[in-house]
Amino acid sequence: MTTEQLVKQIHLKKSFLCIGLDVDLTKIPSHLLKEEDPIFAFNKSIIDATHHLCVAYKPNTAFYEAYGIKGWKSLEKTIQYINTNYPEIFTIADAKRGDIGNTSSMYAKAFFEDLAFDSVTVAPYMGKDSVEPFLAFKDKHTIMLALTSNEGAFDFQTKKIDNKEVYKEVLEVSKSWKNSENLMYVVGATKAKYFKEIRKIVPNSFLLVPGVGAQGGNLQDVCKYGLSENIGLLINSSRGIIYASNDENFAKEAEKKAAELQLEMENILRN
Repeated sequence: MTTEQLVKQIHLKKSFLCIGLDVDLTKIPSHLLKEEDPIFAFNKSIIDATHHLCVAYKPNTAFYEAYGIKGWKSLEKTIQYINTNYPEIFTIADAKRGDIGNTSSMYAKAFFEDLAFDSVTVAPYMGKDSVEPFLAFKDKHTIMLALTSNEGAFDFQTKKIDNKEVYKEVLEVSKSWKNSENLMYVVGATKAKYFKEIRKIVPNSFLLVPGVGAQGGNLQDVCKYGLSENIGLLINSSRGIIYASNDENFAKEAEKKAAELQLEMENILRN
């Protein structure tokens, strides 16, 4: 999917909501555990109930890898279901990969070619040759960790080296990499006060923003400083939507929570 296609969907749906499909078998409704594939059954219900309210889905691969080959098969079925039934949806493999060049090339093939995701999250710690293999794929996007929402982000990301914060150096240096136009960045909603500085460095890049909802991030604050000319934001909510209920009406409750966020986003776009 191209950036232009993503922006078109945002305007059509009046939404820049991304829903995280982080499936924990201990949290899903108990009646689904009788299904042949409980993870896929849960995801399918959530997707069918919310696809009209969001522009992206983001499975965190750890929640599938934890269940071995069965979990990976569930991930494969989930992405195939989205691509077949809702091809307008932008898909994100939240895998946080990053390794030396030939290994990154294999990771990129796995997510872009075999699973056919539109994007994948990567860690920048190993530098250019660990990220550029992902950037080489046409109409695919690499979403690089820049400033994350967790408490440990302050251990390294905001530290100053030669009077410049590490996350700013990451943003600036990455702009010089080959095919950097395919880069997006992860910036946590709990770091809303940093968005103004980030937009000075990457004014038009899309930012994937986790942390709204269960982690305490505030949508209004993020949008105040983070919106760009092409919207430029994908606001992710996972637990706050998919675990809104663990009863048999769980999908309907998830739809209600997603609709609340979509309406808030529509009002922000209108104003």
